[in-house]
Amino acid sequence: MTEPPSANRAEPVRGHRVARVVMIVFGVLAVLFALALLAAGGALIWAQNDKTDSAGYFTTHSHRFESSSYAITSKTVDLDVGGLDRLLGSGRRAKVRITASSARGDKSIFVGIGRRDDVARYLAGAGYDRVTDFNADPFSVDYEHHSGSAPVTPPAQQRFWVASAQGPGSQTLTWGVRRGTWSVVAMNADASQPVAVNARFGAKISFLGWIAAGLLIAGGIFLFGGGGLIYLGARRPAPLAAAGAPAVPGGAAAVSGYPVTVEGRLDEPLSRWLWLVKWLLAIPHYIVLAILWFAFFVLTVIAFFAILFTGRYPRGIFEFNVGVLRWTWRVAFYSYSALATDRYPPFTLDPVPDYPATLDVPYPEKLSRGLVLVKWWLLAIPQYLVVSVFAGGWYFGGFWSRGLWNAHYFGGGLIGLLVCFSAVVLLFTGRYLRDVFDFVVGMNRWALRVVAYAALMRDEYPPFRLDR
Repeated sequence: MTEPPSANRAEPVRGHRVARVVMIVFGVLAVLFALALLAAGGALIWAQNDKTDSAGYFTTHSHRFESSSYAITSKTVDLDVGGLDRLLGSGRRAKVRITASSARGDKSIFVGIGRRDDVARYLAGAGYDRVTDFNADPFSVDYEHHSGSAPVTPPAQQRFWVASAQGPGSQTLTWGVRRGTWSVVAMNADASQPVAVNARFGAKISFLGWIAAGLLIAGGIFLFGGGGLIYLGARRPAPLAAAGAPAVPGGAAAVSGYPVTVEGRLDEPLSRWLWLVKWLLAIPHYIVLAILWFAFFVLTVIAFFAILFTGRYPRGIFEFNVGVLRWTWRVAFYSYSALATDRYPPFTLDPVPDYPATLDVPYPEKLSRGLVLVKWWLLAIPQYLVVSVFAGGWYFGGFWSRGLWNAHYFGGGLIGLLVCFSAVVLLFTGRYLRDVFDFVVGMNRWALRVVAYAALMRDEYPPFRLDR
């Protein structure tokens, strides 16, 4: 027997739909990554232009370091990494600047940087304090004390310092960062005790601008690529229409009344205890839906401008957004917006007629170009107030305190409250109260109609009712 043409087309069509979802998911991930890269690049440019001094250094405030011993040393700075010299250009591309002065009058001080082993040999047997922890804001410093006598010679007589400065008043040390393991030392120039210095630290990276440019370029590439994937996944390709696919999934059925149809069928018998772990079972859906709703928002903004200038909602974007609503309703019906089925929701944007929760929005051939400017915020305000009571997340009451209004917050909403009550009844009786189920589905229907209206998918104002 010859297989019907529709059966021959089913598998390619299903595979193409899966490919569209994959493209949209990866496109959204690429856009998120692009936004992170662009934000990082912009932050680097801002920091380089706004947070550096005239010499190009990022500089801390002045902080006081003091010790009753003969020297203060820093924590070991380990830069002994292969290839670092090539990156730093042997000290030309990254520099450190230390500006220090005595905190005890006009006493001469010494500040130097040397390799850790050389510093350790010089201070062997001497009394010093090593910085173990340092916080700039609020300022605090912890020391590790090493007891001992005075160093044999003053610090300036040592030849191992790679950079040093000494004398009365303010002293500035500048060092080109190189590969190695280093220590910073502050002492009195005559190696006496105690030591007290006020110090500021600065850093300059000459290739920071190149890093910022690279981040911005990479962000632009990922943004372009991600946007292309979202467009390719959301648009409706001509071959599917030519193959006989319907213009709108489920849209062939005529709808009497409001065009956004949201249905739910109580799928009994229900497990008494499965609802206790559905939050865990639904985590994969929550992750995918988080990505899809980000794409929903981006594509709705695109649709806003398309409607404003053309009066038409791009069909591919419309079908994708209906699919997101459809997917969301199935997961909500399975989980804690209804708990009315134990059948696991399918991972698809397409309609699943035999699933107990269904949603459809017929495609509008024409939308008002003026109404799009106000319906999603001004006209929808009364609906938002009602839905906030159903879904939760609304404020009530409050009082003034210290010039601020302190409002009480209610998060669960009637849907959550009634579903929780139904879950407890189900646990002990094995039955879902039918009247409560109808009320819960009605509130979800109302909320989803408002979402579709606010997402610019229809011009018909949502009715103030729970029924079909």
